[in-house]
Amino acid sequence: MSAEASSSAVSSKKSKKSKSKTAEAVDPAATNGEEVDKNKRHRKDKPWDTDDVDHWTVEAFPAPPTDQHRPFLEESSFALLFPKYREPYLRSVWSSITSALESNGLACELDLVQGKMMVKTTRKTWDPYVVLKGRDLLKLLARGVNAPQAMKILQDDIACDIIKIGGLVRNKERFVKRRQRIVGPNGSTLKAIELLTECYVLVQGNTVSAMGSYKGLKEVRRIIIDCMNNIHPIYRIKELMIRRELAKDPKLANESWDRFLPTFQKKHLKTSEKTAKKNAALERQSDPALNPNSIPISAVAPSTTTTTISAATAPPAAKKQKKVYTPFPPPQQPSKLDLQLASGEYFLKPKEKEVLEKKKKLEKQQEVAGERRAVREEAFIAPPEKRQDTIQEKKKKRKRAEELM
Repeated sequence: MSAEASSSAVSSKKSKKSKSKTAEAVDPAATNGEEVDKNKRHRKDKPWDTDDVDHWTVEAFPAPPTDQHRPFLEESSFALLFPKYREPYLRSVWSSITSALESNGLACELDLVQGKMMVKTTRKTWDPYVVLKGRDLLKLLARGVNAPQAMKILQDDIACDIIKIGGLVRNKERFVKRRQRIVGPNGSTLKAIELLTECYVLVQGNTVSAMGSYKGLKEVRRIIIDCMNNIHPIYRIKELMIRRELAKDPKLANESWDRFLPTFQKKHLKTSEKTAKKNAALERQSDPALNPNSIPISAVAPSTTTTTISAATAPPAAKKQKKVYTPFPPPQQPSKLDLQLASGEYFLKPKEKEVLEKKKKLEKQQEVAGERRAVREEAFIAPPEKRQDTIQEKKKKRKRAEELM
């Protein structure tokens, strides 16, 4: 039986191969003699997939009729902590948040004892993804976004992204400066980012919260991370402005835009180049002929000329004398051990050394304590009292004043 089965299997394989060969032989004729790529040989036409179909549109997911609705088998929930300073605001807007989530079939809880917010599905929930939208809503509220703006996340065409920037820069001062670059003077840079990406952006603490379309969020994340990596946002803003203008031209729809976009190269100066730059800047400031911004004395107002002349007539400061060059190195400074040998401390016993160190320390403490005491006692020293004028002195002053009148 096994031999018969194997022979039948071999024959079936041969028949399949012959069929495929005949199909391949037929295909070139069907395609007007053109050879078909082997990767596209088995593809079929899709008459329903036309050019006017937009594959990126998010179709609406309305609530089904009550008689057709079936509840979920399991309850899904997300809990999130919020900072203490957000507690008063969350208490004031929690009723509006509850009503917004109830309209989408979700329930929410605010636990002020543990500092926690929770969102969960109910028997009325029909959209399985909406619980993730509810989680994003709580995240945005915890990060400082206002409730009316945060509630827009429940719409299907809006997403959010919370970018963590706290760990991108180690130095605290540098981190604060680069974070301020995102905002810009009077919030101008942040406004430009929002207009070009069509996203809402909020810089708060160690995070940046963004809301908008997926394409815009991708651009926002790129700008923020580049800014924290010391690439100024203005470069990305300029690139986005050029892209917006190029998108208006239908001729460039199927072409590469690389030739229009600016390329910014980061220059790393050597130490010698940096010092040369600094020296050139100092020379420009010192030499009025090289410095175009310097103002001559004749152009200054007469009130200022007197001060400049008086300053010029003042005795010049003592110039530092140049040290005479010698090829020999400077004399070697005595080490700590040499000083101890010279003073005799080296030959003291360990206990004697401890006593001597304690004595020195005590003397220094007493000296510092005396200085601090003197500074504190200055506040309690009474100012010199003015002696009141006698009756005769008052009369003399009156007479002088009447004579002058």
